[in-house]
Order: sequence, then structure tokens, then C-alpha cells
Amino acid sequence: MQLVVLSCFLLTLLGGSDAAAAADEVKYLPGLQKQPSFKQYSGYLSVADGKHLHYWFVESQNKPATDPLVLWLNGGPGCSSLDGLLTEHGPFLIQEDGETLQYNQYSWNKIANMLYLESPAGVGFSYSDDRNYVTNDTEVSMNNYLALKEFLRLFPEFSKNELFLTGESYGGIYIPTLAERVMEDASLNLQGVAVGNGMSSYEMNDNSLVYFAYYHGLLGSRLWTSLQTFCCSGGKCNFYDNPNENCSKNVQRIVYASGLNMYNLYAPCPGGVPQRFSIERGELVIRDLGNLFINHQWTQLWNQVCVFSSRSEQKLRGLASSHLSVRLDPPCTNSTPSTLYLNNPFVRTALHISPKALDWVICSSEVNQNYGRVFLDVRKQYLKLLHALKYRVLVYNGDVDMACNFMGDEWFVESLNQQVEVLRRPWLYVDEDGQQIGGFVKEFDNIAFLTVKGSGHMVPTDKPIAAFAMFTRFLKREPY
Repeated sequence: MQLVVLSCFLLTLLGGSDAAAAADEVKYLPGLQKQPSFKQYSGYLSVADGKHLHYWFVESQNKPATDPLVLWLNGGPGCSSLDGLLTEHGPFLIQEDGETLQYNQYSWNKIANMLYLESPAGVGFSYSDDRNYVTNDTEVSMNNYLALKEFLRLFPEFSKNELFLTGESYGGIYIPTLAERVMEDASLNLQGVAVGNGMSSYEMNDNSLVYFAYYHGLLGSRLWTSLQTFCCSGGKCNFYDNPNENCSKNVQRIVYASGLNMYNLYAPCPGGVPQRFSIERGELVIRDLGNLFINHQWTQLWNQVCVFSSRSEQKLRGLASSHLSVRLDPPCTNSTPSTLYLNNPFVRTALHISPKALDWVICSSEVNQNYGRVFLDVRKQYLKLLHALKYRVLVYNGDVDMACNFMGDEWFVESLNQQVEVLRRPWLYVDEDGQQIGGFVKEFDNIAFLTVKGSGHMVPTDKPIAAFAMFTRFLKREPY
């Protein structure tokens, strides 16, 4: 009798999973001239403490039953992974009118099942029942792990597929901290991780940026001499947390005076060069400058804003408290088309968005300002992955990104002290003009560092063909 009851209970669970997955299927997506031949799903994965993380899952266009399952996370912290789907490597890309979608011939779901997760709660369409969006690295890694487990409960047919964890920007923290949990779960078939333009070490990122700026002709000889005088001694420079006030003032000049597209040095700035801070329509608009020169004494509030004097900090706190809403706008980024599309009520209905979800924005200032950064580098997590000797790890960077520049990530990979297998060399891909140099790659035992030539922070947006070639070789364990 007990066996019969248990069997009925298990069947009910399985049936419930099937029903939930079926209810999440996107039958019709507005903006497409022709609906896709592959299946796609959108809904919520409930995790700890009443948090509900929105996911959008697109099955592989190749062989979904056997192709890898790839999780994608954008960064911030506080930015939506739907930006990755709609503007980088999803099956369809948003057009300028904010209504139309066009198929992407270099979509990553050509060869993989792609799971886009909006994390943490408060980002995009994800929400918490109690509306409390205070969180930190440790809690987020656990909730991302629970979301992945919940996804595989709803879609058990993918539980045996090869699993890869991927992301960009602050995904440089999200992915290795999540991988540390996933690798300890034998039920998950983890095969590797890939991080693009990731924040791997604050110290190395900040120190390398000054060299990056000088090598790209952004600093005059007088400023460079001042930096060398006040920030360097004994052949070593510290631009990261140097106590010399003359050093910190000169470093701030680099940040404030640039006026450049921080995410792609050589790209124009959509909408023109933004003011760093401005009041617009009764709102304080905080201009995100990437993860540059963070003053860790007050990083809890201004997580993505660069170093300011204490006077500037107090002024900004006062402005924030006197306005009803605070919005985070990445500089030189046109998120209007995605915002219009995802807030269209017909799109929200098609994606099964909860009425409890807020209006979609590319980055949540509330999440960002209340986010606790536990890890200032992720060396421990990478070494744990590498010591297992069975995971493939890729760190890749667009080489004209200033937010998380390639030099800092290259220094970070070098600092892991792995055995070099292939010396730094060009890597190639093929486009309509023939064979091209995609960038440069250096390969170690189980990790590779790769640059994508001429690309900024969002590699698949700037160089979709090269990015697809890189992604394909990563998944298939082919030489780069």
C-alpha cells in the first residue's frame, strides 16, 4: 500500500512538472514575421525566501535532446540577462523600432539549449514577494544554483545534457561562485564555464585600466608622468587603493575627463556623451561607469559608480534621498528598443510575466545600490575548478572594452600559475571575406585566455561571427 501511495506521489510530481513546463511554453511571440521552429519557454523559477527568478529558455535549433544546456547571466550587478538574449546572441534581435524582432543567424542556440536567467530578484521581471532586494554575492550564487535545480525539475529531459555556465561583466563573479556550488552536485553534468569581459579581480582591473588608457593614447605625457610620480614606487604601481591623495586625484581625472564609450573605446556614444550625473524629470539618473575605481569604503551604496570625493558622495546621497526614484542607465547604451518591446503588454502576456513584476529596465538601481560585494577576486573559485582537472574554462575579452579591460583579465589568468600548453598566438575564423584573425589566444592546461579583436564589452554584439566561432569551439572542445 505504501509503495502504491509513493508511486502515485512521484507520478503527481512528474505530472506537475510536465504541466508547469507546458504552461510556460511561448506559443506566439509578438514582433516576428514567422514564429520559430524551435520551442521556447518563459516563466518563473521559485527559489529561497519567496523569490521568483524569471527565465527565458530557447531550445537548440540543432539537436535539443543531446545538445548542451548553457546558462547565461548578464552582470551589473543588477542588469538583465534578456539584454544578452535580445541584443547579443539570442535567436532573435530587437530592432530600432522597439517592436520588431529579426532572426539572428549567429545565435548561440544554433548549437545549444540556451537558458537566460534574470538574477537576482528585482532584476528585469524577477521579483520577491516581500519586495526586499537587498542581497549579496553569496546569496545570489545559492539562488542561482536553486534556480538551475528548479529548471531541471521542470525540464528533467535536459538533466543529463552537458551543462555549461556562461556570462559576462559582473558575471565574472556570478559564474565562478555558482560553478563552485554546481561542481559539488553530482546530479549536474557540469562540463565547463566561460566568462566574457568579466570582473575577476578589482585590483587587477583597476591597475590595468591606467596602462590600457595610456597605451591607447588617452593620457598625455604630463598626466602619465604625474601618475608615475605619485602612484608608483620600487618599479610597482598601485592605482587601485593608493593612499596618496595626489595619486587618487590623477586617477579620477582619467575617469571624469574621458567622455568615451566605456564599453567600446572606438564606438560612438548613442545619444551623445552623457553627463555623469543629472536630474531628469524629477529623477536622479545615476550614470553607470562600469566597475572602475571603486572606493570600497562606501561601495554598498554606489556599487557601479567610480571614485568620488566624500563631498561628492554626500551631495549624491542627499540628491537621492530627495527624489522618489533612482534609475541606473549604463552610459552610451541604447536600451530603448528592448525597454519598449519588453514592456509591451502583449509581449508580457506572451512571456507569462507576473503582474507582481515591475516594468522592465535594463539595470535595476535598487538591486545595484543594495548589493553586497563579498568577493573582490575569484581566484579561489577558479583554482578549485582547475584542480578538478575535468572542466573546460574560457576567459575571453573584447580588446577595446574599458569597463573590464582585457589586460586585467589576462593578468588574472596568468596569476593562476597554470601550465602553459599553447603560447599566445592569433586565432582564426571565417566570414564572407574569407579567413580572418579573430584575436589572440593563450592556452593553459584547462583554461584559455582569448581576445576578440575590435570588440567591446558585449562581444557577440560587436563581433557576432567571431563570437559564434569561439563559442562553438568552446562547447565542442575544439582548438581555438
